Amino acid sequence: MLVKAIFLPALLSASIFNLCNFSLAADVPAGFHAIFNGKDLTGWHGMPHFDPRDLAKMTPEGRATQIADWTEDAKKHWSVENEELVNDGFGAYLVTDGEYTDYELHIDYKTVPLADSGIYLKANPQVQIWDSTEESKFGIGGNKGSGGLWNNSAGAAGKDPSELADKPFGEWNSFRIRQIGARTSVWLNGKHVVDNALMENYFDRENPLFRSGPICLQTHGGEIRWRNIQLREIPAEEANQILAESHTDGFESKFNGTDLTGWGGAAANYEVVDGAIRCKAGHGGILHTSDEYANFVVRLEFVVPPSGNNGLAIRTDGTGDPAYAAMCELQVLDSEHKNYANLDARQYHGSAYGMAAAQRGFQRPANTWNFQEVTVNGSTIKVELNGNLILNADLAKVTDYMANSPHPGKDRPSGFFGFAGHNDPVAFRNISIKRLP
Repeated sequence: MLVKAIFLPALLSASIFNLCNFSLAADVPAGFHAIFNGKDLTGWHGMPHFDPRDLAKMTPEGRATQIADWTEDAKKHWSVENEELVNDGFGAYLVTDGEYTDYELHIDYKTVPLADSGIYLKANPQVQIWDSTEESKFGIGGNKGSGGLWNNSAGAAGKDPSELADKPFGEWNSFRIRQIGARTSVWLNGKHVVDNALMENYFDRENPLFRSGPICLQTHGGEIRWRNIQLREIPAEEANQILAESHTDGFESKFNGTDLTGWGGAAANYEVVDGAIRCKAGHGGILHTSDEYANFVVRLEFVVPPSGNNGLAIRTDGTGDPAYAAMCELQVLDSEHKNYANLDARQYHGSAYGMAAAQRGFQRPANTWNFQEVTVNGSTIKVELNGNLILNADLAKVTDYMANSPHPGKDRPSGFFGFAGHNDPVAFRNISIKRLP
């Protein structure tokens, strides 16, 4: 379940990130907001390591009382000196009142030997900060340096930084952290140590990272200082572009932006408008690639009008209802529209229609472009929406079907990729496909 917003509204801004260090809290780069004013703890409160879902379940009064208690504890261990946030290594963590979805964070830190700290993103642990010389922690990765997503599962991308980038004690370190959905990139002292890795939900690994949440500065056993804490939110168009440009090896564009060359099927029911393939209102049918695919990854952007409905036809032969005759139809739907308040969970956006339900709450509002990546490998299918993994299913294991309707096509080993129009002007653009072995 998606955690409801329980903190103050997020800050709004948009610009290109400046990699320079900034000596004063007042020196905020263009497009960023300082989220620490260099003077006091305004905009921050206390919270220890705590499941934000449990906080969301409290009554407003109970939540306010709990946060007030934590904040009183934090004030005993946090102070401001020379425009630096200083923690003595104890007490509640310091947490932003604001919550953030897609953003870039710039923050400097300086710590001491044997300290162990980190930065929680969306209240989730964490971008790790180590004493990389502490031999007792070499067995758990301390010698690999700071910047990794240490609470990711063993072997998961991003758990360890790609290189040791820490500066010697006594010097300031500088983080640039970018998070789009759960996709997290970390630069430490100018070195790109985590590259667009999925941050796992520490509190519920079977579900995506929370859509939004606060930034938490962890305290853990030794003094740490922070300064130059600045943030900008990333708008949807830029977020889509960043996701599309990550790890592009092997992807081939499947749409030229001007006409339907390379596409077959119900071409008469689709049109190209403003560089996008759009289903004509009142029309439908399957528009599909001219090439067939077995295992593949497809990336695209889509936009739905209010109450819009379409689908992605996976391994279709171009005939029949793709929800049943193809491997599956992945729903493309304005899920939060009132018209769809009472659907089966397996009918909402990103779901393998009638078979496997996707997580909700990660789709942008109608008339806003979304980025989606779908990975089809054997009988498994993954759907990533705006940087969040919303479906990870093995259709070979599905035995419970909506309305007890069989899906005879779900075991198809290959087929076309296409769009399953349902009379609404849903549009798609920037479509690329990579074959997998």
